[in-house]
Amino acid sequence: MTKTISRRKQRKAHFTAPSHVRRVIMSASLSKELRAKHNVRCLPVRKEDEVKIVRGSQKGRDGKITCVYRKKWVIHVDKITREKANGGSVQIPVHPSNVQIIKLKMDNDRKKLLARKDRSLAKGKNTPAKMHQDVD
Repeated sequence: MTKTISRRKQRKAHFTAPSHVRRVIMSASLSKELRAKHNVRCLPVRKEDEVKIVRGSQKGRDGKITCVYRKKWVIHVDKITREKANGGSVQIPVHPSNVQIIKLKMDNDRKKLLARKDRSLAKGKNTPAKMHQDVD
């Protein structure tokens, strides 16, 4: 974000943010199990992640992310729908800050990201070289 304390400029920067910045802003916290396993607090959401809704009218429900709609700042979860008046169903948009990731869709990029963000490696406490020495 910008280096200003002006509310007006902060809001403008937020709502006119480009897609690669919106990806980072649209992050969700990890469940306690994932947090303990990966030593990471939150990650940007992506399609195929499984999430649990922790705030709002759909609280307690979970499902798989079907769409990350960066333009509207929302995600769509597969089982979270409502019926329209004509009988059709539409997905209810959910903001990523209101969900918790319970299962990650892993690929090489995600593994690299988790390795980079690993808090146990932060501040030189356990550098990768030191960790390999401990294993021996």
